[in-house]
Amino acid sequence: MHSTMARHQCSYHLLPTVACLIGVFVTALADIHVPHEPLPYATTALEPHINHPTLEVHHGKHYKKYVDTTNSILGDGSVGIGTKKKKSLEDIIRESARQQQKSSSSTALFNNAAQAWNHAFYFKCMRPPGSSDAVTATTVGAAIKRSFGTYQSFRDSFVKAANTAFGSGWAWLVYDTATDALLVTKTIGADNPLTTAGHVPLLTIDVWEHAYYLDYQNMRATYVDAFVDKLINWEFVEQNFVTAVGGEGGGGSKKLADEEL
Repeated sequence: MHSTMARHQCSYHLLPTVACLIGVFVTALADIHVPHEPLPYATTALEPHINHPTLEVHHGKHYKKYVDTTNSILGDGSVGIGTKKKKSLEDIIRESARQQQKSSSSTALFNNAAQAWNHAFYFKCMRPPGSSDAVTATTVGAAIKRSFGTYQSFRDSFVKAANTAFGSGWAWLVYDTATDALLVTKTIGADNPLTTAGHVPLLTIDVWEHAYYLDYQNMRATYVDAFVDKLINWEFVEQNFVTAVGGEGGGGSKKLADEEL
């Protein structure tokens, strides 16, 4: 009798602790908030290659929807990603990618979180129309020459990847830490290089139709040419490359960065 009462009393005493632990877990999930980053330029800044209506819909509706859905999934606690340790969006993408086979909720989180990251990165990869000649004065330009032979060879590879990504997807320029070289890759759907060990994304182009259909209809190749020849923000690509190889005091290889054109 006494032992039974003691067990019940012990259980009652544990309830606040259990509730507290559950509260910490749910709060940790709710504390992870993915921002809808503003465009780094006006919605008219990329004209005539990408026009205001396209950027308004692409950034203000498609990208925002991915962000909102990611935050909603994280907030309802249906996916075990949140912990006491603060997570970055990159952490969330990698963890949900690993858990996709175990949970449909993890797949939904991965798709939306990856698309939120992809879009934020893509918009930074562009700047108001200019010339592709800007790459020649950068260390990433030297790395492109070392890895591909010529800028034209890189351009051909990148354009081919963008135009042959079947359906909806992305083309990427990445730094491969294992080979100390630059590579062109392509991904389908929401996939990105963050889930491939050693691949650091430097540049991307969005070839989902919502990125170009209002301006180019089904002429993806024309959009890709305009992006590569007129819109790439080589300063942003350079920053990504310098960070990837370790920068001035980093531990990464600087062989590519030290090559001269």
